[in-house]
Amino acid sequence: QVQLVESGGGLVQAGGSLRLSCAASRRSASINTMAWYRQALGKQRELVAGFTNGGGKNYADSVKGRFTISRDNAKNTVYMQMNSLKPEDTAVYYCSVVSGLSSYWGQGTQVTVSS
Repeated sequence: QVQLVESGGGLVQAGGSLRLSCAASRRSASINTMAWYRQALGKQRELVAGFTNGGGKNYADSVKGRFTISRDNAKNTVYMQMNSLKPEDTAVYYCSVVSGLSSYWGQGTQVTVSS
């Protein structure tokens, strides 16, 4: 079982920045992949950014050049720096990890970008 605790969401004006954090209860060595998803009201959950199995990073086209995913293995934590935020980035953001054959989700953190 992996527990995930997210933080860093909030209300920000367009053009502003936020940094999301997701702390995992299990050591990074047992985690295969880590990613951030988001779900806007009335829309399906979508992948925003994640680490590939090879250690690379991938991003949704809509956030490329604005969002950066990173991780601190010593703290079992994954981050997402979000810059140049737009109103369309408003959503609940979820952290997700895969460990073994199971996937785990955080409780979500609300990000609201005002115009």
